[in-house]
Amino acid sequence: MADQSIISALVLGLLEGLTEFIPVSSTAHILLAGHFLGFKSPGNTFAVLIQLGAILAILLVYFQRLWSIAKALPTSASARRFVFTILLAFLPAVVIGMLAHGFIKSVLFETPMLICVMLILGGFVLLAVDRMTFKPIYRDVMDFPPGLAFRIGLFQCLAMIPGTSRSGATIVGALLMGTDKRSAAEFSFFLAMPTMIGAFALDLYKNRNALTFDDVAVIGVGFVAAFVAAVLVVRSLLDFVSKRGYAPFAYWRIAVGVLGLAGLLIFG
Repeated sequence: MADQSIISALVLGLLEGLTEFIPVSSTAHILLAGHFLGFKSPGNTFAVLIQLGAILAILLVYFQRLWSIAKALPTSASARRFVFTILLAFLPAVVIGMLAHGFIKSVLFETPMLICVMLILGGFVLLAVDRMTFKPIYRDVMDFPPGLAFRIGLFQCLAMIPGTSRSGATIVGALLMGTDKRSAAEFSFFLAMPTMIGAFALDLYKNRNALTFDDVAVIGVGFVAAFVAAVLVVRSLLDFVSKRGYAPFAYWRIAVGVLGLAGLLIFG
């Protein structure tokens, strides 16, 4: 049974790393895969805690950029404004996450049918937005004004519904408000850092009494798998979306949602 849990954790960790930063909803993939694998985690904590691997992956890939921004803070108004816009975009998720944490984890995370429906609906939205012709106003995340960042943060809150996708919501919001595809994805990367760290810390605190020593090994395997997979994705995603757009991810969402619904109807 322990070996089965380790294998399941490995699979789920790879899914987390591969899907966290693309607009397909990593949470949906992990919850659906865990459902069909029969993998259980106290309070669905595993799905959030292994995100630490993905967090460390993006911090590693963006280390030089983050270090440059940090060094420039005392002297650069542009660097200070950028940090402020990220924190401002993060603020709505803090408020809603704190207020609705129990409902999200105990109700929404426990409804596989809802997750599948949101995958499909989100896929059609992403496909529609990808086919629209925009004239981008913003092409560099360092130039995003605070008002734009805050509105993108409001879009991110839609991802409180599992299956919506945090990156998908932020990217769609950014595109609709005048960014190009590359900067939309990059801003989603930067916004992911405080958002995922906050979600990790909150979930760890809320479920500190539910975790056991046995959970550490399972979470550790998922963490390492998520880290390795996420590094590969983050290094290649910006170039991919610049050339191919978001349609491939939209089709993937729809396919996974349809297969998930079929599985639920057939197997329960």
